[in-house]
Amino acid sequence: MAAEAAGAFRRTAIERSDQRIAWERADQAFFAAGACHILAWACRDVHLERSIEVTAVRPAGELPVFHVYAVWDGWAFDHSGWNPEAQLLAVNADFEGLPLERVRITVDLAEFCAEHYHRMPHQYWRDPLPRAREYVRRYDPPWA
Repeated sequence: MAAEAAGAFRRTAIERSDQRIAWERADQAFFAAGACHILAWACRDVHLERSIEVTAVRPAGELPVFHVYAVWDGWAFDHSGWNPEAQLLAVNADFEGLPLERVRITVDLAEFCAEHYHRMPHQYWRDPLPRAREYVRRYDPPWA
């Protein structure tokens, strides 16, 4: 699947306010907007034999990140599956209409969530980790 901009799947006001409604979205929408960070950490967990990093993007010069994904050897994994990272960055920058900067995440999931005001797995309507691991396994990694 070709890289798609995360912003194309942004949650509606009702999806932002009701965790059950957000949970019931299709997997791609759920992991594009609202649980992308969960998917990135799940990718690392599923592929422990590889040195996968977690990375995020934000508008250049701004503080909050808006999309989180996993990276391995120039490849990025997010809701669109595995794509060249340059392609993922380009489609997101085009969609947002502004330059983006890449931010390497060096902390664990709990610290990331606290620093960036993201939900921990226990704060979702249901545990998103099994759903995320299953989603990761749908896509052949670039080293396969």
